Amino acid sequence: MNTTIQTAKSRFSRFATSVGLIAAGALLFAGMASAHVTVKPSISQPNAWETYTLKVPVEKNIPTTKVALKIPKEVVFKQYEPVPNWKVATEKDSSGKVTTVTWTTEKDGIQAGQYQRFSFVAQNADQNTAAAWDAFQYYSDGSIVEWTGDEGSNNPHSITEITADATSQTPAADSGHDSAGTAAGHTSTDTAKDSSSPAPASNNAVEATPAASAPASSTAQTTALVLSIIAVVLGAAAVGITLKRRK
Repeated sequence: MNTTIQTAKSRFSRFATSVGLIAAGALLFAGMASAHVTVKPSISQPNAWETYTLKVPVEKNIPTTKVALKIPKEVVFKQYEPVPNWKVATEKDSSGKVTTVTWTTEKDGIQAGQYQRFSFVAQNADQNTAAAWDAFQYYSDGSIVEWTGDEGSNNPHSITEITADATSQTPAADSGHDSAGTAAGHTSTDTAKDSSSPAPASNNAVEATPAASAPASSTAQTTALVLSIIAVVLGAAAVGITLKRRK
């Protein structure tokens, strides 16, 4: 009888260890899946001078040293908020419209386990549309992660829905803007401003709130945790039934 119990305990120990490793892997994967480069808010109003926030987490064990963001044709880049130890460069097309904004570190960059936010103001199109934000994350070893895929891909880009219904649909996490443009120090009809004008010093007071984790990522984490707990409970129950039958 003792031998039977010891064998059952040994099997249960191995089973529990395997389940624990699977659960840890699932949670690690879910955590990495949520560490995307994002642009918020995800919903905004037509013609608004929106304060957008580019959030850049580090997924590797080496620093991120540069980030390039493609400006969608549906918005017009206006101003950026200075970030200590980062320099900003812009690329323009033949019409003078900013097409790419690049932040490059002047020191150590964004370290492993950290993230950095870069805020800027852009004016939305005057009609309902969607703006896709392609981003390119440069690491210190020369590798580049391209955040240009569709939703559900390994490296998705962020999308901002520009809609007249934004007032009723915008989540609390996306409230770092004013549809009338007052957060940026403008009105929505003030289109004559020079797009190269530096952000006013007071812009720090309207920094967008930290972007909330994507709902899909949170769901993945919760699902992995629940499945892991269920697996452990079922395994323990099975071992208990086996021991009871053999006594």
